[in-house]
Amino acid sequence: MGDENLNSRKKYEVKKYNVIIIGAGIAGLASANHFIKNGMDDFIILEARKRIGGRIISIPMKNHNVELGANYIHGVLGNPIYELATTNGLVNIINIPKPHKVIAATEDGKQVPFGVLHEIHEAYVCFLRRCEEYFLCQYLPPPDIHSVGEHINLEAAIYLERLPTSEEKKLRRLIFDCLLKRETCISGCNSMDDIDLLELGSYTELQGGNIVIPSGFSSILGPMTKNITPDKILSNHPVTKIKWDSEEHSNLRHFEEVGEESEDSDQTVIEDISKATSEKAGDSSEIIVNTPEKISKKLSHCVEVVCENGQSFYANHVICTIPLGVLKESATSLFEPALPQYKLESIERLLFGSVNKIFLEYERPFLNPDVTEIMLLWDNTQATEDISQMWYKKIYSFVKVTETLLLGWVSGKEAEYMETLSMKEVSSTCTKILRKFLNDPFVPEPQTCVCTSWKKQPYTRGSYTAIAVGASQSDIESLAQPLFRNVHDKKPVLLFAGEHTHSSFYSTVHGAYLSGQVAARRLLAPDVSSENVLDCPESSDLNSWIQGIQLDG
Repeated sequence: MGDENLNSRKKYEVKKYNVIIIGAGIAGLASANHFIKNGMDDFIILEARKRIGGRIISIPMKNHNVELGANYIHGVLGNPIYELATTNGLVNIINIPKPHKVIAATEDGKQVPFGVLHEIHEAYVCFLRRCEEYFLCQYLPPPDIHSVGEHINLEAAIYLERLPTSEEKKLRRLIFDCLLKRETCISGCNSMDDIDLLELGSYTELQGGNIVIPSGFSSILGPMTKNITPDKILSNHPVTKIKWDSEEHSNLRHFEEVGEESEDSDQTVIEDISKATSEKAGDSSEIIVNTPEKISKKLSHCVEVVCENGQSFYANHVICTIPLGVLKESATSLFEPALPQYKLESIERLLFGSVNKIFLEYERPFLNPDVTEIMLLWDNTQATEDISQMWYKKIYSFVKVTETLLLGWVSGKEAEYMETLSMKEVSSTCTKILRKFLNDPFVPEPQTCVCTSWKKQPYTRGSYTAIAVGASQSDIESLAQPLFRNVHDKKPVLLFAGEHTHSSFYSTVHGAYLSGQVAARRLLAPDVSSENVLDCPESSDLNSWIQGIQLDG
């Protein structure tokens, strides 16, 4: 009899919060930190993986820790990640970069004179900057040129035309091709022909270059989580349904058998729920109720988030930080009701490409200590359609991380194909490549080979966001737009965060961080009528007031 009463009580135990954050990547953690900093702890983070960090993850190899995801802090000035790292002693403010000596070699093992490499790199950077000007200056491109790849190839062809011999042209063309492959890894695409020419300049580059955290990028997760108590993060809780509009879909369908909705349920549709719950921010995040009437009154207009394990969580607001790759795959089934058509179209138009890393760890050094990178100048004139025979030609270089650790990058459909191969196959292929380009048959086999597989990962389905041909910055803005339950609500019920929602810092950790902060700030804002609000959406971003200021060199 006692057990029966206990089960009855459990049946009506409801996990109710002010805010549910979906995803414990950098955006979700930034939201949580902003709540805690402002005295609001009535939230829960639901994370699909068994770990936190999202696309920030390191693993140990034999003698090294390697970063499988985010690698660099992109820029210093106005970058909150750099500020977080310096505040917590993770990077030295006086950053002295190591000398960087790049060699470029052809398939027959011949090294390109450094002067030629420097010449083409300078020209390439100039072509890339010209591409950015179409967005920044609102220029019109040449007819029938729609992508960055088409524009750079046109400029390269004009540049090479002036050279007297075909040998000179061919060598320089190989360098241009290598630099374009590098750009696909920076942009996160298969080919630069995929990237919209008019939108390249929409990405804002922060000054200061790429900064490496000596202890590894993953060490940034320490300061991001130190103020979040472990009970606030539920790992291994993949979300399968977000029921966000209770006017169209009642969240109480599974309680129907125990009673009717309370008579004042229509009234709760129009009351400001967020205001009511903000007064209870200090209450326990979990409320236990024992009667159907109380359940009906408290939950009739909450968001319901259903997890793969069958658990339901309820809240007044949800911050969704699910990556664009997963949204592309499941947005139509994840949200109930469906997202507005404009959001679905933006999700479809934006690009979420695959970029993978190859780590090769050796027992002892074998490269010249002065060399830091080997650029691979592949000759693609004999290209075949069989990806199994040419996937490795997308690897544009090997960078020396330490004297005994090399890193190769590969993007696009070749990166996705590599995910089907064993580490042993990749290791063997890379050894053949190094022997060929270094013209050294004694290059050793690596002790260990580790490859990433971001496309295969069910909770990312790719690497980061890019603006494809036909898409625009406004698609990112559409994706970031929060959704309201009805016209009477002062605060949104469903908010979106993540690198794919920051219109000028997409594809970066600092973009994800700022987007999570903005979502939290929006929910914490005081309830004032719209005519008294000075809308300043970029106020969180130091870069917004830096832009336009000319810094003297």
